[in-house]
Amino acid sequence: MNDEVYQRQGFGNDFDIVGSIGLLIVDFVNGFADPDVFGGGNIAQAIERTVPLLRAARELRWPVAHSRIVYADDDSDANVFSLKVPGMLTLKEHAHDSAIVPQLAPRDGELVVRKNVPSAFFGTSLAAWLTMRGVRTLVVAGAVTSGCVRASVVDAMQYGFRPVVLSDCVGDRALGPHDANLFDMAQKYAAVMSSEELLSRARRSRARN
Repeated sequence: MNDEVYQRQGFGNDFDIVGSIGLLIVDFVNGFADPDVFGGGNIAQAIERTVPLLRAARELRWPVAHSRIVYADDDSDANVFSLKVPGMLTLKEHAHDSAIVPQLAPRDGELVVRKNVPSAFFGTSLAAWLTMRGVRTLVVAGAVTSGCVRASVVDAMQYGFRPVVLSDCVGDRALGPHDANLFDMAQKYAAVMSSEELLSRARRSRARN
C-alpha cells in the first residue's frame, strides 16, 4: 500500500509502550473460529498465535480481558448490528458459537465482557476495569480485524489507553479488510507489531524497571 501521502501529512507516528500493560482478546469464540459460521480467512492462525501470547501475559501478570458477543435469549436487545448481520442473534449466553475457544479459556480473575455491538468498551465495564488495574498500554488480539477489533481499538484510544494491535494475533474472514485495517489503525489509532516484537519490548521495559 502506498503510504507516501500519509507520511507527508504526518500520520503513523510511533509511540512507546508505557506503564502497566493489559491484554484484550476480542471475540475469539467458537463461531468466529468456524468458517461455516462467522470465521474463515486467517482467524484460525490468529487464534493459534494468541495461545503463546496469553501464556506469556499470564506469566507477566498482565490484567487480561476477553470479550464475546451475547444477545438475550428472547432477542429483546436486537439492534442495528444484528439487523445488518442477523446471524449474530444466534450468539446467546449458552450457545456453543458464543463460547470462547477452549485453548483461550479465561481463568479466574480475568474479565469476560459480554457485548452486542462491535466495541468491547461500549456499554461495558471494561475501561473502568482496566483503569482500576493501572493499565496504560493495551495489547489487542482477536477477531475480526476490520470489525470488533478495530472498534475496540478506536474506543481504547478514545479512553486514553495506548493500543498495540498484534498483527499476527488478529484475524479476519477476508485478508483485504484485514490488511487495510491494520494499515489504517497504524496510521491513526494504534501501534501495530508482531507478538514477538511486543513481548520482546515488554520484557526489556520490565527489566529496566
